Amino acid sequence: MRCYTYIELGVRYFVKKDKVLFVIPAYNEEANIEKVLKEIKKDVDFADILVINDCSKDHTSEVVKKNGVKCIDGIFNMRYAWAVQTGLKYAYQNDYDYVIQFDADGQHIAKEAIKLLETSKKENADIVIGSRYLKDMGYPCPLFRRIGTKMFEILIKIFCKKKIADPLSGFQCLNKEVIKKYSKMGEYPEFPDANLVIEMLMQGYKIVEVPVKMRLREEGESMHGGIIKPIKYMIHMFYTIIFIVIQNIGCKKVKSHE
Repeated sequence: MRCYTYIELGVRYFVKKDKVLFVIPAYNEEANIEKVLKEIKKDVDFADILVINDCSKDHTSEVVKKNGVKCIDGIFNMRYAWAVQTGLKYAYQNDYDYVIQFDADGQHIAKEAIKLLETSKKENADIVIGSRYLKDMGYPCPLFRRIGTKMFEILIKIFCKKKIADPLSGFQCLNKEVIKKYSKMGEYPEFPDANLVIEMLMQGYKIVEVPVKMRLREEGESMHGGIIKPIKYMIHMFYTIIFIVIQNIGCKKVKSHE
């Protein structure tokens, strides 16, 4: 679907056609996904929606299709990152201008996605991150996750000389160039978080943050739930970041901005 955005330039206006896609990976989100889809349809009615059902064991796929939304059903559990990349491949093949990465658990708020789109256009940004921590937006983040987020913020500041307050946010707007890059990335990371932010910054891509409101999950379990999973995640991320930094040190930037 094309979004007709009117932009004021003095007393004249021009119209730009933008094709926008919400990419929503979902695993066992039967209890949440219908609310998510209805909210997007109501508040961002100009965008298309694609759900990647990551071989759910519940009725996620049936709920999505009942709501008239396109759904790609995985034949095995790809896990979050590769479900996202599947959506990005679809977006690239179907010539979308922007992708909004959006969670199926109800934490992301559809109206806030418009901020990301507007910022991407205004700032000519490659990636816009919806941040819980750039300003106090009232998000009650667990202490362990907040500490981890702060550590990654510091690493990004050290290696990239840029402040990214919420590098673990999956709520992002990607422009056409990033859609193409990610869709063709042969080693798309298992956890596309701070590590991917560092890689893209080191390669010269423009990343901007905007403060957004988010909610807590109402039903189901987070992929980082429990004690063991967050520890494994942190170890994996540190290892990956060090590898990315070594790989990109001294490399000529592939993209630059004025």
